[in-house]
Amino acid sequence: MRLNLRWDKRAGRAPSPARLAAWEKLEGPAFAALPYVMLVIASALSVALSGLTASMVITLAVAGLAGAWMLWAFTLHPQWRNRPRWMAVFFAVLVVLMAVLVIRAPLYGFFSFTGYFFTFWLPFGWPRMLGVAAVGLTSATSQDGGLPQPTAAAIAVYAGLIVANTVIAGAILWFTYVAAEQHDRRKETMDQLSEANRKLQATLEENAGLHEQLLAQAREAGIHDERQRMAREIHDTLAQSLAGIITQLQAADQAGQHGERRRHLEAAQQLARDGLTEARRSVHELRPEPLQGGRIGDALTSVAERWSALHRIEAAVMATGPSRPMPSEAELVLLRIAQEALANVARHAAARRVVLTLSYIGDQVTLDIRDDGTGFDPAAVAAGQPGPGGGFGLTAMRQRVEGLAGTLTIESEPGGGTIVSASLPLAPGAPAGPAPAAAPAGPRPVARPAAPASAVGGHA
Repeated sequence: MRLNLRWDKRAGRAPSPARLAAWEKLEGPAFAALPYVMLVIASALSVALSGLTASMVITLAVAGLAGAWMLWAFTLHPQWRNRPRWMAVFFAVLVVLMAVLVIRAPLYGFFSFTGYFFTFWLPFGWPRMLGVAAVGLTSATSQDGGLPQPTAAAIAVYAGLIVANTVIAGAILWFTYVAAEQHDRRKETMDQLSEANRKLQATLEENAGLHEQLLAQAREAGIHDERQRMAREIHDTLAQSLAGIITQLQAADQAGQHGERRRHLEAAQQLARDGLTEARRSVHELRPEPLQGGRIGDALTSVAERWSALHRIEAAVMATGPSRPMPSEAELVLLRIAQEALANVARHAAARRVVLTLSYIGDQVTLDIRDDGTGFDPAAVAAGQPGPGGGFGLTAMRQRVEGLAGTLTIESEPGGGTIVSASLPLAPGAPAGPAPAAAPAGPRPVARPAAPASAVGGHA
């Protein structure tokens, strides 16, 4: 049957943590004062029973010596308790004084029993076991009324008292030691947990501040991204359409024949309708009209046909490699790159032919727009001088491509034409599919109409 020493809450009111803490604070002073209290009690009882005789005076002197020894060697010099050799000397002297007292007056057994408390300051192991045995010997002497008579029975009783005192006291002291060690470890663990909780609370408060900061930054980033998106969409739709309308109206104003003027006005009206449609789609973040009903190859062919018909410049679309599905964002970026590049060709290049090549290579798709126009110096444009791609158009193209972890390169030289190349990653692991109908293995020229060349997209 296991003895349960815990407080049963059903039997009464459990002590509060504050009261337990108060009792724990009294533990040290109580144990420190107990040997002196027991020494005084034992002396008073001995005097009361034996009277103040000469022998008792000697006994009281020994008791005073024991009290002075404890006071000087233990109580007043607590730093000496951490010296194992000194504590062994202190304990040995104290046990001798206790033995003398219990031999002279057995009532000093009340005092000698407190010697067990001092064994905790002895080194762990056999020194502490010897200390417990020595105190058990003095306690047995007190309980036997002094040293035993020289008879077998008396010696046997005396020996039994020694064994009982040593075993019982040793067991009690051992379990007390275990409980104290567990208490110290629990207290250390609680201190560590308190420190961890304090640090956690500080971290949570810091994280709360960082969270608010991140939310503010996220809002600012969202606003910035939305502004950039709207700027790109306005440039790719409204700005290019308005520039094309202005160009067509200027051409209509300069046209000498009624039919020619009518054709330019109709082209301006169509550009206005297309620009309005694309603007509405941009506002609602819908796919552009060329991508609404087909894939990127069909959309590029449609854009090239309209552009060629409007500017009277031959355009061809071709594809290389097996076609593979790609994210809709990638299709939109490639379409906008093609529209921007063709607008720059119409405005700046004075080209006679443009080739758009859609290439599927490994896990990437590349769109090349090559023209045979006048070309330009990319270094001069990068330095801020005006030229094709030197305005927001090139910035918008780079933002779109780099937003999908792609790359944009422009190769050109005066008189040598221009190549705009945009490479984007495909969806990982996407299966290969059949080539789109609008992207045959070789170039497919788009018919050149009889109208004069004019710009669609404005400057980049």
